[in-house]
Amino acid sequence: METQLPLALTVGGVTFLLGVIWGAPFIEILRLFGIGKQIRKELQDKHSKKIGTPTMGGIMIVLPATLITLALNVANIVQTGDGASILLPIVVFVGFGILGLIDDWEGIQTSRGREGEGLSPRVKFIGQLILAGGAATVISLGNFSFSNEMMLPLLQFTIPIPPLLFIPLTMFIIIGTSNAVNFTDGLDGLAGIITASAFAAYGIIAFLQGQVYVVQLCFILVGACFAFLWYNAHPAQLFMGDAGSLALGATLGLIAVMTGQWLLLPIIAIVPVVEVLSVILQVASAKYSRRYLGEDIRLFKRAPLHHHFELSGWSETQIVQRFWLVGILSAMIGVALALL
Repeated sequence: METQLPLALTVGGVTFLLGVIWGAPFIEILRLFGIGKQIRKELQDKHSKKIGTPTMGGIMIVLPATLITLALNVANIVQTGDGASILLPIVVFVGFGILGLIDDWEGIQTSRGREGEGLSPRVKFIGQLILAGGAATVISLGNFSFSNEMMLPLLQFTIPIPPLLFIPLTMFIIIGTSNAVNFTDGLDGLAGIITASAFAAYGIIAFLQGQVYVVQLCFILVGACFAFLWYNAHPAQLFMGDAGSLALGATLGLIAVMTGQWLLLPIIAIVPVVEVLSVILQVASAKYSRRYLGEDIRLFKRAPLHHHFELSGWSETQIVQRFWLVGILSAMIGVALALL
């Protein structure tokens, strides 16, 4: 057990190095095929220079993280069955990555007269429901450390949850976190650094629980996110796209459930949570003010929240750095609460 954390950290470092090495040719391939980002009309005043920047950068995270995780564990899984539990987050990671990849692909198809908005929200949500529902059912019926359980922070004991409640709760956590990270992905470096901090926190929590395979996956994802950030730092050479944000968010939510510490998720991932809440509040304020007041009143200048600060005069790098400071401090508090 003492060697597992150094191994996980080392593998995370190797993942970073490999990602940086193959990132440059990967970006050139995307440019060659014209896979460039389309910017929504209401954001073009601030982000016009980003139009055409290669997207689908999530492939750079999903592909190496999946291959390295499987390479580390496939022998044990085949020979002894040990570590088979890691296959579930890998399936979710890849599944949401494919869903996001399709959405990214649809989003760049402006040649067919479309506005490049990607999959319809309904189709995307159905895909998320299917993937999250399958994962939640497997956890509830399988032999996982915290199947049908919830750990209470500070009190350090678990309480049972009936499967009929545990399954929809798990689905809500997976889908909610996936969409929260997706909303966070709007500025250079923002989603990558926030999710890397959250995975590092859950990697430490998993290590304290003795879940060595989850520890490995968490720090592999940290390394993969850092490699992506090498090319996503402002001014970005590559965008994550839904292929990365949906996959990272769903996997983060699933790992929170697998560690039993999903009550800490709103703290550890406070930035994505606030981002998605800002969208909900923005829509609600506009809807109800029009209905009851006869005028369009909105709480924020623009949602998600990072765009509000953009219009308030903060630079892109200021927003990312300040949000990351909040994110890493909240991750530290989350780990502390898991230890108490």
